[in-house]
Amino acid sequence: MSLLRILLLEDDRELRATLASALRVEGYELLCAASLAEARALLIHAEPADLILLDLGLPDGDGAELLAQLRHDKSTPVLIISAREQDAHKVQLLDAGADDYLVKPFSISELLARMRVALRHRGVHTRPAQTLYEQQGLRVDLAAHSVSLNGADIHLTPTEFKLLARLVRNAGQVLTHRTLLAEVWGPEFVEHTHYLRLYMGQLRAKLEATPADPQRLLTEPGVGYRLVEGGG
Repeated sequence: MSLLRILLLEDDRELRATLASALRVEGYELLCAASLAEARALLIHAEPADLILLDLGLPDGDGAELLAQLRHDKSTPVLIISAREQDAHKVQLLDAGADDYLVKPFSISELLARMRVALRHRGVHTRPAQTLYEQQGLRVDLAAHSVSLNGADIHLTPTEFKLLARLVRNAGQVLTHRTLLAEVWGPEFVEHTHYLRLYMGQLRAKLEATPADPQRLLTEPGVGYRLVEGGG
């Protein structure tokens, strides 16, 4: 199961970083651009986006230009994110093909809900990602980027955390070797199963009472790995 890919076009560096971080926690893959030129290059050269978050006031033009271009040849959902709040302007862009229009500032929860609606209208059904996991003393809070075991903080490397986060978001489900390798290391690493064995071993050493007999991070022989379902 691949991650949904979001193209975020926002020239405010701080807001772009905040939104990208929040969306990654929710399980989305991010393509980020700060200008129309960068966004157009990504649309040409990168893998297709499943949804586009589009700011309007950009250093090299107006986001409405890109909306017109997209609607000429693509049906990708487009959500406008802008500080402009005039009703006439909103109506104009919605009539031009935008799926929704959010006025800054907005909450992450509202953005996520609007994204789910836009994707659902295109036949893509999503559900809120699991970002908090608790099971027999293990607590993983993806939003807070924290992991604790029996109340004690556990330090994970960035790669270990990224791997654990992918398992948390799909707790109870088997994720294949190829899926984990592609989404943690990149599609060029799908044959490097030794990376996965090494890092799963490191996670088990930190999170399992008996790493050689894991009770949380389970192996599905010949298929992949599964984190046992949480529930307190």
